[in-house]
Amino acid sequence: MFSRSATPIPAYKLKALILIGFLIGLAACAAPPAQPPKVRMPPPVKEPFQTGLPFIQFTIQVGAFSTVERAARYADKLQAAGLDAYYFVDADKLCKVRFGKYESREEAQAIATDLRARKLIQDFYIVQPAPATLTIEQRATLRKNIVDTAQRFIGTPYCWGGTSLETGFDCSGLTMTVYRLNGLQLPRVALSQYQTGTPVAREALLSGDLLFFATEPGVEISHVGIYTGQDQFIHAPSRGKQICMASLSDNYFRSRYKGARRYFN
Repeated sequence: MFSRSATPIPAYKLKALILIGFLIGLAACAAPPAQPPKVRMPPPVKEPFQTGLPFIQFTIQVGAFSTVERAARYADKLQAAGLDAYYFVDADKLCKVRFGKYESREEAQAIATDLRARKLIQDFYIVQPAPATLTIEQRATLRKNIVDTAQRFIGTPYCWGGTSLETGFDCSGLTMTVYRLNGLQLPRVALSQYQTGTPVAREALLSGDLLFFATEPGVEISHVGIYTGQDQFIHAPSRGKQICMASLSDNYFRSRYKGARRYFN
């Protein structure tokens, strides 16, 4: 048997086939990769108001006194009965008393009604110091309210928790009261307030932040004030003195300054 050899491909055809293959490969490399379909992203969600302190949803307010002395005595009476009472100067210049932290208006109403039946209080109001939810856009308003509240105490010989007017005012009692009146449950003692908040650099201070000082030898934190802007703050300077403004640039406070704390972001 005879085998039949394959007919060789002409050189010009071979060159043409090689050229066609090269062009096809080049086109494949130059083609852009397939793009994934575009996905429409949802609009950004506004962050909720955040705070390192618990809110005071509802509280009970009683009394309307023309003098600090009468409000202080009333607060002392309620404290003796086991209530966490504190007094303050309201926007109408009258001194009033608040106590308690309740999750609902109904709970506060029931407690107040029982206390009235026991003749510990008379007329009362259920107060919601701050909205249950706040947005970040409302932070400036809260800061302004804190400063406005603190300014109402200027010139007041405020006494705190069972002490007499002659013994003076406790600085951390001022900060605690001002914050509570604006719906934030700030701790009672200056050191606890310092440990609770978020540190803030001096150049980043905002009104409503708290400033802390070491004014007594061997004590980490012994004094606190409320920053109002432009290096100024409101504080109760010492026992027997009135609440007033002071400057963080003052040599006394500058040398004893320990830092600032913020309680909402």
